[in-house]
Amino acid sequence: MSDVGYAWIQNAIGAPDFLGRERARLAPVSRIEQLNDGTLLVPRKLAPEQTFLHQALFAIKHEGVRLGLLLSALRRIPPAELVAWVQATPNSLYGRKLGHMWERLHQQHLPGLDDPRVASAYAPLFDPEQHFVGQSQRDARWRIEFNGLGELDFCPVVRKTPALLALIEQDILGQTQDFAHAVGEAMLERTLNRAYLSETEGSFAIEGEAPTHDKAAAFAALLRRAHEQRPLTEELLVEWQNAAISNPFDKAVQFRTEQNRLQRDVPGAAGVTYVPPEPELAAGLMNGLMNLANQRPAELDPLVHAAVVSLAFVFIHPFMDGNGRLSRFLIHHCLGQSGRLPPQFLLPISVAMKKHETEYLQALTAFSRPARQLCQVKWAGDEHYTYAWAPESDTWFRTMDLTEAVTFTLAMAQASLDTHMREEVEFLGLFDRVKRHINDRYDLRGSDLATLIVTIFQQGGTLSRNRRKRYADRVQPHVLDAIEEAVSQAMQGQALGEDEPG
Repeated sequence: MSDVGYAWIQNAIGAPDFLGRERARLAPVSRIEQLNDGTLLVPRKLAPEQTFLHQALFAIKHEGVRLGLLLSALRRIPPAELVAWVQATPNSLYGRKLGHMWERLHQQHLPGLDDPRVASAYAPLFDPEQHFVGQSQRDARWRIEFNGLGELDFCPVVRKTPALLALIEQDILGQTQDFAHAVGEAMLERTLNRAYLSETEGSFAIEGEAPTHDKAAAFAALLRRAHEQRPLTEELLVEWQNAAISNPFDKAVQFRTEQNRLQRDVPGAAGVTYVPPEPELAAGLMNGLMNLANQRPAELDPLVHAAVVSLAFVFIHPFMDGNGRLSRFLIHHCLGQSGRLPPQFLLPISVAMKKHETEYLQALTAFSRPARQLCQVKWAGDEHYTYAWAPESDTWFRTMDLTEAVTFTLAMAQASLDTHMREEVEFLGLFDRVKRHINDRYDLRGSDLATLIVTIFQQGGTLSRNRRKRYADRVQPHVLDAIEEAVSQAMQGQALGEDEPG
């Protein structure tokens, strides 16, 4: 076996593959090398012994903290073996991290180790250069600071990959503030009105649904409440879930008390694509999630925070219906709480996600696909399903690695600003120019002119024959020609023609 570190641990315990390509393996190299895809090449001379202790020590030194795999290894390291290591090297940073985590996991001191005799400076468990971190909690016994994004009962992990750091560097929320200031109050209000409508349509479209007017209006009204300064509670989330869905039989009164599942259009267990955690576990995870949502760590980027809350929520799936829509709403809620957006500003992230639907699915399945292997589902016909969970399956939900999905969410925030908000302002400017130009020359209904401008713009600057027939009884052909020409010229950045008024 060439795998080492976390990949060795994953293989040894028979866990689902949460690592993907980002694994360490032995290779004919002279020193440790990291490839662009995250693979770590390790020379054979540095191969650790094939024990959980030595593989964990190697992993935490060279691969950072993969919390789920680290906890799994710590459950299998004989305490006497870890004690012997610590006594031999009391100031070893990686031994101290393992000792601290063993005692935190088991909630007791290592048997037979009264005093580890550590004389080193305090060190963080998660390296802030490699991970997004939370508030530090000092452990004087090991001189280690636990700085995860939560406690061990719910501690999502987000790694600082080059792709994610590049998005952070763009200061998307700073760009948003500059954008709002530059376009002016009147144009901003018009742009936001359309953004709320677009976000509503986009969120439903992701789920393959064309909402009725009432359903769309209800969700748009919910979006406008995202900036309300209210901490998350179960009662508030139930209230929002009730507002986000219309079927009275699916409106919740509390977090779910039965097992849920996601299923494609295939009957039986073969169609089950994801099984969220058991109800009791889900309720506990939601307590941790709400704590994180309500108390963003001071150094945690607000967009990363919003993405973590949104994504953890959808993987926990605390309701029987409405989870996806509500998870995307939580992005807006967290950003609204952050104070980093102009009043009532909304980034239509769902629109961007719908346009990049394949990438959206890939980002979600980075966690959901291996997590599906944690539960064996059997179908006995109709709605009779049974669920058998693998041992320690709760560990993976408590320590879910959200790096890939968070990266995608930030990319969609940037895309929603660049390809929706900015383009919307450009379109509204074009719309106003064409409208003034035509109104100065021709007399036709305002609603017809508005529809024609939008239609011609959406069709790339031309008006189809069928559309012309539709307006033949109230708009003269030469006026249709003039509108088409004006929109086409405006789209190409040209000055509008100086036709004589008709």
